[in-house]
Amino acid sequence: MADSHPVKTSVKVRHCLTPDVDGESVDQHLYRSMIGSLMYLTASRPDIMFAVCLCARFQANPKLSHLSAVKRILRYLRYKPKLGLWYPKTDLFDLVAYSDSDYGGYNLDQKSTSGGCRFLGNRLVSWQCKKQSTISQSTAETEYIAAALCCSQVRLIHHQMLDYGITFHETPILCDNTAVPHITKNPVQHSKTKHIEIKHHFIRDCVEKKHIQIVEVKTNKQTADIFTKAFDSTRFAQLVEMLGMINFQ
Repeated sequence: MADSHPVKTSVKVRHCLTPDVDGESVDQHLYRSMIGSLMYLTASRPDIMFAVCLCARFQANPKLSHLSAVKRILRYLRYKPKLGLWYPKTDLFDLVAYSDSDYGGYNLDQKSTSGGCRFLGNRLVSWQCKKQSTISQSTAETEYIAAALCCSQVRLIHHQMLDYGITFHETPILCDNTAVPHITKNPVQHSKTKHIEIKHHFIRDCVEKKHIQIVEVKTNKQTADIFTKAFDSTRFAQLVEMLGMINFQ
């Protein structure tokens, strides 16, 4: 891939990746080793997280179309080989989280993808991209589930920072869905929430105990968007910058 043509995004906007049952099979060991290497790289390159997780879903029976998608990630890395996270020491130490999801974005089983990231000041410290285990019946439900997953990661950081004598209160989780803050503050189960699994409702307890607070944010300011779906080159570049990544010369 050293002489390949570079691209500006890690995945096509309309990628349409499916199991491709009738497609040409490729070497499973090669495909899995490529995915494993890229998963290792996501520890310092969150900009490829969504693309790698998407391709990782087809490791059981990889096809040529899946291998092409993986090679596109390598072509993107060739376009930005020195992109990385910057951690300035003179910065704020406030914990802020972003939570987002797409709605039924995976065209095979109509399941949604949860994405989230946590910042200490302007320093990105953790992130995740995960396909939800159940099919959501509304955008409010899928955003609520994503917020609950993000909340568990925030609470983990809370406990870790206690070892250093640092305590956080009412950590904001920024979500671009209006319904989520209302659901977390309303303990009454109604027609829009009664079907949501009980395990996700622990976020209400965290809000009540003032561990976190759900704050609405505009979609164009939603940093976690990059972990849930594909974008064109302009929006993708904006999101990479919002992650605090810079190009090291």
